[in-house]
Amino acid sequence: MSLITLREAQIAFGERPLLDGAQLAILDGERLGLIGRNGTGKSTLLAILAGLTPLDSGELARRNGLRLVLVEQEPQLPGADTLRDSLRLRGRSSVTSTEMQSGVAPADEREHWRMEARLEEYLHRFDLVGTASPETCSGGERKRAALALALAMQPDLLLLDEPTNHLDIEAIERLEELLLKVPAAVIISHDRAFLDRVTTRIIELDRGVLRSYPGSFSEYEQRKDEEIAAEDAARRRFEKFWAQEEVWIRKGVEARRTRNEGRVRRLQRLRQERASRRDRIGNLRLTLNSGERSGDLVAELDGVSKRFDGRPIVDTLSIRIMRGDRIGLIGANGAGKSTLIRLILGELVPDTGTVRLGARLAIAYFDQLRAQLDPDATLAEAISPGSDWVQVGNERRHIVSYLGDFLFPAQRAKAPIRMLSGGERNRLLLARLFAKPANLIVLDEPTNDLDIESLELLEERLQDYTGTLLLVSHDRRFLDNVVTQTLAAEGNGQWREYVGGYSDYLEQRPKPASGRTEAARPPAAVKSMSERSSGTTSSKVRLSYNEQRELAGLPEEIEALEREQTELIARISAPDYHRQGGEVLRDDRQRLDALEAQLQQRFARWEFLEEKRSRST
Repeated sequence: MSLITLREAQIAFGERPLLDGAQLAILDGERLGLIGRNGTGKSTLLAILAGLTPLDSGELARRNGLRLVLVEQEPQLPGADTLRDSLRLRGRSSVTSTEMQSGVAPADEREHWRMEARLEEYLHRFDLVGTASPETCSGGERKRAALALALAMQPDLLLLDEPTNHLDIEAIERLEELLLKVPAAVIISHDRAFLDRVTTRIIELDRGVLRSYPGSFSEYEQRKDEEIAAEDAARRRFEKFWAQEEVWIRKGVEARRTRNEGRVRRLQRLRQERASRRDRIGNLRLTLNSGERSGDLVAELDGVSKRFDGRPIVDTLSIRIMRGDRIGLIGANGAGKSTLIRLILGELVPDTGTVRLGARLAIAYFDQLRAQLDPDATLAEAISPGSDWVQVGNERRHIVSYLGDFLFPAQRAKAPIRMLSGGERNRLLLARLFAKPANLIVLDEPTNDLDIESLELLEERLQDYTGTLLLVSHDRRFLDNVVTQTLAAEGNGQWREYVGGYSDYLEQRPKPASGRTEAARPPAAVKSMSERSSGTTSSKVRLSYNEQRELAGLPEEIEALEREQTELIARISAPDYHRQGGEVLRDDRQRLDALEAQLQQRFARWEFLEEKRSRST
């Protein structure tokens, strides 16, 4: 059943429309990933769906009684003594519905206490304390608190604007698990791993038009590549045909005598079509110049420790960073990643231990707080103070031309920085960093607010960069595509180095003695492991008759489950699948989750029986 339907939606701010005859239907059970370039109107679309922004024209239809909750990109918490009280105040104005409900106002006392219990549960899930002061909350804590409230309110449709910004990887993965259980959601995100895990359909906002791509983000990428190739081919054919007709119309007196009016009218239509056509927004043009080579040694930390208020941030860390290393730093918010960066760069003096920097270092530092940007300065002043020119490698560029490489039009060069959005500030800071040569680049959360195409271009440039890179990021796919080493915070000031990116870290990190991995094992397998470790099991343990029959039948059972899983995935990936009823979508998703759990259990059981059989021979 359709929850919300947009028909011929039109809205414009300035010269170009953000929605231009857009069509969209959101069905029960769907989780839509809304993507598009910065500034295309994604947040405006969420505000329209929430009823906060009216359309210029078109129709917005919502199911009667539909309850919506919107979590903004930078959620604000009302003033209150405690975080819990602040969220209660926020909750009274966070829900919208076709009956114009104002908040969660529970119908009776029991529902009020159920709501309170759910809020406490989700605050706990996001590692938040309800008695904390909202005024002291960081950006990440405010985002987690707003998400906890939204989930506790159990809306029919959840609208999320960049929910992973300011969240560490553990919180992102926890949010993924929770979103898999919501009735329906529309999510703006540039985190590709997050979109791949959570969404059932990708909606792309491109030049005012909404395009639908059923399936995961990976499937969207494949289809989008094919679509762009076809669009480029069609554009080349159009340009060639239009150019031929323009030549024909200008042929002179003899041609004018023979031309027919139908062809003239067709040329007029071609001119109108070309004038109204909205070309694809350009890509960033990034050039990284590593300049003079640094020495072989970039930095060496020997027994370095650092504490704040008695809490260990770094404890006796020894590490050597060599020229060409690409190191990713990961860990929970507050683990000390930015502090460790400052220790490495020599900006912070360690309590104990020594830091030695290499020779001929030229450092470019991308600050996640954008503290390097003066909000009252203009864009041109931020790049090249006191000059209209910037030296990029061996090329001297005018500042307006250089800003154009980062998608800033010429008229924005004299605009103050305070007028920029978050994504535009990120682009400006990248422009400032890459305007000078650097053989050591430090990027602290560079992916926040950047759209997917800009992220992928930044990845490509960093892959080709010949200098040394230190990267702090919670974008798992970005880490996998860029870094060759991972430095992970493991609690109590302990840091450990792993080879490869985030996926490699997951495979190499020590497995917990107890937890989800052990809990997922069948009881028999767990018992067997404990017996073997304690030495209470004999060297030969024979399979019982029932176990032999079970082992013989497991391959066929696993094959049947995998076959059903493949067929179900194929059905979910069909182009018209989203038109199925909400009950069908929900049942299929539940069945897919159940199949995955059964397969894990069957494989674990098969492994246990095979190992037991091998010991009996």
